[in-house]
Amino acid sequence: MTQGRRAFGSLRTLPSGRVQVRYIAPNGLRRTAPMTFPDEAAAKRWLKLCEADMIRGTWVDTHLAGASLAEFGKRWIDERSGLSERTRALYKTLMRLHIEPPLGKYQLRQVDAGTVRTWRQGLLDGGLGPSTVAKSYRLLRSMFATAVDDGIVARNPCRIRGAAIEKPAERPVLTLEEVGRLAEAIEPRYRLLVLLAVFGSLRWGELLGLRKSDFDLDAATVQVSRAVSEIGSKLSIKEPKTAAGVRRVSLPASLVPAIREHFDTFAEGGPAGRVFVGPQGATPLRANFSRVWKRAIAGAGLSGYRVHDLRHTGNHLASMTGASTRELMGRMGHANLHAALVYQHRTADRDRAIAEGMDALAEAQLGTHWARIGHGGQGEVADEYSGPDGSAQ
Repeated sequence: MTQGRRAFGSLRTLPSGRVQVRYIAPNGLRRTAPMTFPDEAAAKRWLKLCEADMIRGTWVDTHLAGASLAEFGKRWIDERSGLSERTRALYKTLMRLHIEPPLGKYQLRQVDAGTVRTWRQGLLDGGLGPSTVAKSYRLLRSMFATAVDDGIVARNPCRIRGAAIEKPAERPVLTLEEVGRLAEAIEPRYRLLVLLAVFGSLRWGELLGLRKSDFDLDAATVQVSRAVSEIGSKLSIKEPKTAAGVRRVSLPASLVPAIREHFDTFAEGGPAGRVFVGPQGATPLRANFSRVWKRAIAGAGLSGYRVHDLRHTGNHLASMTGASTRELMGRMGHANLHAALVYQHRTADRDRAIAEGMDALAEAQLGTHWARIGHGGQGEVADEYSGPDGSAQ
């Protein structure tokens, strides 16, 4: 056997007379060409092409490119740092249900733009919701972006314009009258949850994470600093969804009596007790609360509303007070869309003004009925909102 060397790569003549090529990849790993060559001239030509691909940035690691998409996807999710448990669980679900069945057996190098277009259209034609299709597409695109960075494939095959954008239907906004009816129709232990979701613009997980010590009832404020995350039936405490989620929110002063009554009647004991617990003292699960919610929606004569619509309604009401976009984002705990807004801060005075404005809106539209809700009164939905024929309006 004879061996020869050149500036890039090495040649080795095998006992069969064919020539084997070895070289160092951009990632520092030693690679062997996927085929042997009849003579040194052919082997050197292949090495020149391989080196040129590296210079152009189009080199592909044929060793890794032969891995299946299912294998790569699992490794990509497992090795992804900084993911919350909920996001990692979502990625695994999208991979298992929507990506792996049609694409999992493909080698990475076999997936091209046409394959991706056919896969995406198949999901849509199969009745999968556009939002889930967009999430699945974004996950696949991110996986291939890593594959490109790692030199496994030369180009990302996910190149469908607009496919990654979710376009959810506009959610409905409850009127203040509907908020009042719902607050009275729901089980009393969850009445404050409805009111804080609307008039504090709090997320479901943030509501469940509240402790009595988070409230300053003299100032009518609540500090949001944690949230409950639910994966399956497992609950865990985490920081709010974004850094902006840690915030102090001003509440309408008229809610303070209802908060005090709730603390005395339904909240967990002790100054740091949980604000919202179920009849057996456990933090409510979504599945259990959904039954409570459906009964309340029906009892209030409403339909089609989700729990998150309460927060959406609160944002709408806050905007009616003249709050600026920056103040709304601060109140709701939204991460800023423009970098310049990172350095602009809402003031406590303006947030108090927003809360007072929401209070005034409610009082103007609901009058004494709002005062009764805010003071924790029970009231009768049918008496307050019945129409000429006695039916709920």
